[in-house]
Amino acid sequence: MHTPHQSAALAHTRWLAITAAIASISVVGIAIGLGIPLLSVILESRGHSASMIGLNTAVAGVASIAAAPLAIPLAVRFGVVPTMLAMILAGASAFVGFYFAPHFWMWFPLRVTLHVALTVLFILSEFWISVSAPLHRRGFVLGLYATVLSLGFAAGPWLFSQIGSKGFLPFGVTFAVTMIAAIPVAAAWRQSPAIKRSDDESRSFAGYIWLVPTATAAVLVFGAVETGGFALFPVYGARMGYSESDAALLLSMIGLGNVVMQVPLGMISDRVRDRRQLLLGCALTGLAGMLALPYLAGNWYVLAVLLFFWGGVVAALYTIGLAHLGARLSGHELASANAAFVFCYGLGMVLGPQAIGIGMDILGDQGFAWSLALFFAAYVALVAWRLAASRSRT
Repeated sequence: MHTPHQSAALAHTRWLAITAAIASISVVGIAIGLGIPLLSVILESRGHSASMIGLNTAVAGVASIAAAPLAIPLAVRFGVVPTMLAMILAGASAFVGFYFAPHFWMWFPLRVTLHVALTVLFILSEFWISVSAPLHRRGFVLGLYATVLSLGFAAGPWLFSQIGSKGFLPFGVTFAVTMIAAIPVAAAWRQSPAIKRSDDESRSFAGYIWLVPTATAAVLVFGAVETGGFALFPVYGARMGYSESDAALLLSMIGLGNVVMQVPLGMISDRVRDRRQLLLGCALTGLAGMLALPYLAGNWYVLAVLLFFWGGVVAALYTIGLAHLGARLSGHELASANAAFVFCYGLGMVLGPQAIGIGMDILGDQGFAWSLALFFAAYVALVAWRLAASRSRT
């Protein structure tokens, strides 16, 4: 049994690690929020078409999917902190490389390098947070992580609006902000988790996708809904008669709901016996919101309130899904499953825009809502089936 002094020391160690992981990835979030629009603006100013800009941006999703299986083998071989520090340096250097790359083709390997580094950072940071969070407060800690990360993403575009896209300054600022992420990681080096090679190496990376399917499917749905919804909502809003600014404000309401509701929902998840029941509730809320959307789209204020609550609850699929994963697994299995979790998010990013775009082409304007509803309905069916199977075994 730990003495009070030892317990206090353990608590301090745990929170130092949690703070380091959250701080590092949130600083990277600021850099992403600043850097992604910056690159698009610069490509457009150089006369590249929207399709070419889209192609270069899409490489990021492919790179993320490809990088996910590499994260844990790298951490096993070199250690969590050395791998994270190397990825911070690689990502920051790749970003500065965009400024010095005179030819468009050079932007593709740089984009791959940047997003491989970011993906590995996200996987290892989330694993670090999961293993450091106390069991009874895992949902709260992950809700805090999601909130701070969302604020970081929001701060990036604001910073971009202040410094503009001219000259080396925005690249230098992004490099500096990214490198700041190395400070808390290095400070908590001794508290970083060790990922030991598993005794059972028979399970493939694909096997980890199916190990906790309610968690990995939750993040796939969230990735599809978030990316596809944000990409095509401006189109849907314009077809509903809203101005560009009014549609942008509605998107901001989704983001605001995300920021406000992750900690409360995370705390609720710490009090439920089976987080799958809460994941089911989140998916049902997402489904109900999309079924109601065609009938409420004509009133901006009602739609804003709907999207605020809808956005916050749907974003909890990521937060609670990650908490559910951490509650079911530990050690090497948790690390590998966390990589599979981020892989599924990237897969959702690829599937979502395609499915929603096709839905709008086939079904017209309301294909936007029906396509999103289909993702939620499929997930509801999966969780209901898993819960029923669990009850039949008991």
